[in-house]
Order: sequence, then structure tokens, then C-alpha cells
Amino acid sequence: MASLATAITSLIESKKYGTLRDILVTMNAADIAALFEDLEPEMLPRLFRLLPKELAADTFVEMESDSQELLIKGFSDSELKEVIDELYIDDAVDIVEEMPANVVKRILAQADPDTRKLINELLKYPDDSAGSMMTTEYVELRPNWTVEDAIKTIRRTGIDKETINICYVTRADRTLYGYVTIRRLILSQPDVLIGDLAETTNVISCKTLDDQETVAQMLSKYDLIAMPVVDGENRLVGIVTVDDAIDVLQEEATEDIEKMAAITPSDKPYLKTGVFSLYIHRIPWLCILMVAAIFTELVINHFSNLMSVQFQSFISAMLLACIPMLMDTGGNAGNQASVTIIRGISLGEIEFKDLPRVIFKEWRISLLAGATLAVVNFGKMMLMYAITYHNSFTTPDGVTHFTSYLLIAVTVSIALCCTVFLAKFIGCTLPILAKKIGFDPAVMAGPFITTIVDVTSLLILFGLALMLVPKMM
Repeated sequence: MASLATAITSLIESKKYGTLRDILVTMNAADIAALFEDLEPEMLPRLFRLLPKELAADTFVEMESDSQELLIKGFSDSELKEVIDELYIDDAVDIVEEMPANVVKRILAQADPDTRKLINELLKYPDDSAGSMMTTEYVELRPNWTVEDAIKTIRRTGIDKETINICYVTRADRTLYGYVTIRRLILSQPDVLIGDLAETTNVISCKTLDDQETVAQMLSKYDLIAMPVVDGENRLVGIVTVDDAIDVLQEEATEDIEKMAAITPSDKPYLKTGVFSLYIHRIPWLCILMVAAIFTELVINHFSNLMSVQFQSFISAMLLACIPMLMDTGGNAGNQASVTIIRGISLGEIEFKDLPRVIFKEWRISLLAGATLAVVNFGKMMLMYAITYHNSFTTPDGVTHFTSYLLIAVTVSIALCCTVFLAKFIGCTLPILAKKIGFDPAVMAGPFITTIVDVTSLLILFGLALMLVPKMM
């Protein structure tokens, strides 16, 4: 794309607009929008005006919001009206939601009254709801129409619809009756009634206030290209199409990843987000997690004092040296469980009722993983002993290295096994409990689980050391 951008820039500078138009009309709207992002902003208005009306509208929808705003500010009123008239309602709503108030005012002023009314109606639905992502541009048929009547209606109005592949059948009061595919219409006799063709027994629909992520997952689950949206009285008010569902799933996945990394979600691409904005999104969580680390410090300080009294300095130093490994392994084990569970929750595979089954499964996994890690760790520590102390057999205090190291290796290995068990328990339960009480499960992943596991792993290590080492010496 960079080489194409260079070629386009050269043609603009040479004012070869005919050649530019010939190149652009052969490209997909999404590719043109991506190309525009690689060009200097002052070039965009000239290139955009070269596009045919329909391709220009499709390209405009695919562009980033800051590029859209730049073009709108450069449009004349007639140019802006042409673009708005070519947009589907749901795309127009998405653009309005991204623009500052002065730009929104200008967009609505150039929209025709019916379009303006529909935009305002859709803007009233809560963010992240099915109503906010639906379009009102769909084909609506009646049960008492014939196939011939339906096809005439589609030919007359279909050009302005989001999709004609699925046509929705409604009663006189606009309540949803069923649906019929364009394929079935074409293959049926002209005098057959729509009510006899329509699928009415297995109509998948959603409510206007349903969560948009849930709706997107339903489209994926049932392999639908569109889903009807109904109000509280089962009246058809719009449809959600698969392209919008894909956008929602991508946005939700990005948001979850950012939350799992303790970053406040942002709508802007990384390269278009300023340094200060990124700082603002990251620093609150970093401060919270840093303050939360005080519990780790308190535990280390408390037990360090106890160990300095009860143990030789050699044993205390070795136990403290094992802390990073223990905390890292516990955090990794907890994150493995949490990420798996969060994915299951997001796909609708895991619900609160499944918590006992999840705990039982992770309990068995933790036993296997903990035992394996404990054995490997014990072997690793004894190997380190052999390499490090092969020429020295006593500490300055006169205690044999082998006895002391064996005590430490046994204690740390048992602590590691217990930490993995507890970490996986925390990692699998917190996301499910968070979902149950209304929090985003992704918040309970990554740094939060790591912070909790850090404290508990230290308590386990020091508790076992104080309990086992004196008895074994």
C-alpha cells in the first residue's frame, strides 16, 4: 500500500486526474480508505471528488473518523448532502456518533427530513444496544401478497435497502410474522402467497435493548446474514446485518484485550492516538496496581523479620531468591485459567451455573500442573546446588549446604504446587463471579489476578517455611 500511495502522490502532483480516477474505480472501498490513510491530509478532498457517487459513499464509511471530519469540513453543502443521501441509516448514525457537535449539526442540516428523523430515533437507543447498531432499511412484505407482488416491491425499493437476500414478513400492525429468502421467492410460482412461503416457526430475533455483543454472537451462532430487531410488542423496527456484527465483535475483542492489560479502552487506533491520551488511559490502572502492591511489600517485610530471627541468613536469602519464580509462575497459571474462562464467557459457552464444573476441572488441571512444576523445580534447584556449591560444603554458620538447600527445595516445591492450585482457582472463579454481579470479566484478568496471586503465593511460601523448616532442621 505504501508503494501505491507513492504512485498516487506522484500522479496528484502531475495533475493526472483521469489516470487517478481510472485507478481508484477499480479498487474496493475499504482499500481506498486504507490508501487515504497513507496520504497527506490535504490530498484527500481532491481524490475523494474523483470517486463515483456510490463508491465515494462506501469509501467514506470505511474511513477513520478524523479523516471523515476533515472531508466534511471541506465539503460544500451540496457535496455533503450527496454523501449523506448515499449512506445507509446505520452508517450515518455511526458517523454522527463519532463527530463533534458542530459537525453533527451540519450533517443533520443537510440530511432530508425523513433521514434526519430516523437518525435522531436511532441515537436515542443506549450505546452498545441492538437498537443503536440496527438499520431501518430492510425489505418488508405482507403475508397476503403474492410472489409477483413481492418481487415488484423488491425491484422498486431494493436499491435503497441494506440487504434483499432476506425479506421480512409483517402483519398489518407491523408485528413480525416471519421471513422469506430471495432465493425462495425467485424459485416459487408468481401466484403463491407470501404467507405460505414464509418461515414462521423458527424466527431468530432480538430486542432493541439487547446487548450488541450478545446480538453479534447470535448472528455467528446461527450463521445469519441479518437478524430482525423487534420492540417490546414484537413489532419489527430494524435489522442487524453481519457486517455490523463483525465490527462489534472486533471492538469488543479489542476492548477486552485492553482491559486484560489494565488499559482504559479507547476508540482510536494506536498510531492516531496522542502520547498524552495514551498516558491518561494507562496511568490510572498503573497507579491502582502500584498501590495494591503495598500488600506484597507488607507480607515480605513482615516475614523477612520473622525469618531473620528463626533462620540462618543463608536460608532466608535462598527463600527470598525464590520469590520472583514463585510469583511469576502463580501469575502465569492464574492468567491461563482466566483467559480460557473469559473466552468461554464471551462465546456463551460458560455461565454462572457452570461454576462447580469449571472449578472441578481446573482443580484437576492444577493438581497435574502443580505436581509437574514441583518436581521440575525440585530438580532444577538441586542441579543449581550441584553447580554452585560443588566446591563448598558449609555455610559461614557451619550448616551444610546440602541439608539447607534440600530443606529450601522441598519447601519451595510444595509452595509452588499450592500456589498453582490457588492461582487456577482464583483465575477461573473471579471472571465468572464478575460476570454474575455485572462487571466485565476481562477486568478480572491479567494484572488483577497477578496482584492477588502475588500476595497469596508469598503467604504460602513464608507460612510453609516457618512451619516446615524448623521441624526439619
